[in-house]
Amino acid sequence: MFKNFFFLILFTLTAFSVRAAHVDTLEIVSTRMNRTLRAAVVLPDRYKKSKQAFPVLYLLHGGSGSFRDWLTKTPDRTLLHRLSNQYNLIIVTPDGDPTSYYFDSPLRKESQFETFITQELIEKIDRSYRTVRSGKGRVIAGLSMGGHGALYLSCRHPELYAAAGSMSGVMDINTAQWKVDSSFARSRASNFARLLGPPQPGPIPYPGYTLVTLADRLKTNQLPLILDIGVDDFLIETNRELHRRLMENQTPHDYTERPGAHTWTYWENALPYQVLFFSKILMANRVAVP
Repeated sequence: MFKNFFFLILFTLTAFSVRAAHVDTLEIVSTRMNRTLRAAVVLPDRYKKSKQAFPVLYLLHGGSGSFRDWLTKTPDRTLLHRLSNQYNLIIVTPDGDPTSYYFDSPLRKESQFETFITQELIEKIDRSYRTVRSGKGRVIAGLSMGGHGALYLSCRHPELYAAAGSMSGVMDINTAQWKVDSSFARSRASNFARLLGPPQPGPIPYPGYTLVTLADRLKTNQLPLILDIGVDDFLIETNRELHRRLMENQTPHDYTERPGAHTWTYWENALPYQVLFFSKILMANRVAVP
């Protein structure tokens, strides 16, 4: 009995080490911000067995989060490993600071995340791995703050990505539109003022920095988009508003409302739908690894 138990433990540890060997943690020097940030890189099992170039999913975390969130906070901790293997996809989860919202702050040199994600991170990943080094082989998605980041960055740099997705995204950074308590709304509004300066009067305090003001640019770019949101999410009205504007200007996009709230259980369920959406585009671009 003891012998069988020993081999069970040995097998478990071996299986874990094999799985863990497919996740790298990179340090990326940001010259723009004069500091070093990190990213996790999930490699499919096929990567070591092939000499092909692999497409990449850049997957952004939410507010108050970190680059490890997608690997440690989903109820199923193997989610990214399974999706990476299923679609032969490199998945990169970079650091975005707790409340950067992934734009370049005109006021804070230490918060230049548009430049970090679209230039410094992509350059580091393409130098370090066998990747499809064109927009045809890159997709970007994120949750909450990261959903805002994914659509915002892809909107401003459509040549870098084949598609973009948002899960429970902050589609309007006017916190008056969020269904949250007043203290949280004030803290986030104060953060936006710290990063972007005093808000403009009216319902759009920061035009150009928020997705509901970029619907026409999203139409012009013609980038495939997928958005989803839980019906009990505090950000649902901001998502409905962007969806309404995209319908109004006839921008093709995939929009879904599902049962759920602003939780990791919801995002664990949502991510496979988004990766399936991306996989069809990568196959159409002839960059998917069979």
